[in-house]
Amino acid sequence: MANRIVDMAKQWARAIKRDVVALWIAAGDSRVPWYAKVIAGAVAAYALSPIDLIPDFVPVLGYLDDLLIVPLGIVLAVKLVPPNLMVEFRTEAASRQGRPISRIGAAAIIALWVFAAAFLIWLFWPTSRP
Repeated sequence: MANRIVDMAKQWARAIKRDVVALWIAAGDSRVPWYAKVIAGAVAAYALSPIDLIPDFVPVLGYLDDLLIVPLGIVLAVKLVPPNLMVEFRTEAASRQGRPISRIGAAAIIALWVFAAAFLIWLFWPTSRP
């Protein structure tokens, strides 16, 4: 029973990794509708980013994006890409060696952290009162 659960979890993880690469491919394909490209590109960029929005060392919330947000984003993006194209992209993703790394996703997350830090500094900066 425990081996079966572990095998299912490994299979699910491989499918997630393959679908992320397939969505990365879909985001650059001209046959995919623009709205599906935007969602697929955003999900793939975030999933392939070497930086998490919520770092994993933050209790509970750190793993929330890995266990909930990314899989839900993948499900949404896969539903928006035409099924016949998704089959093609999954085949191509499975044949690729290694995973791409999203520097754009990393830059976006860094920009979000910088913006949040600047906002908090602005919000709590002491002001001189007469």
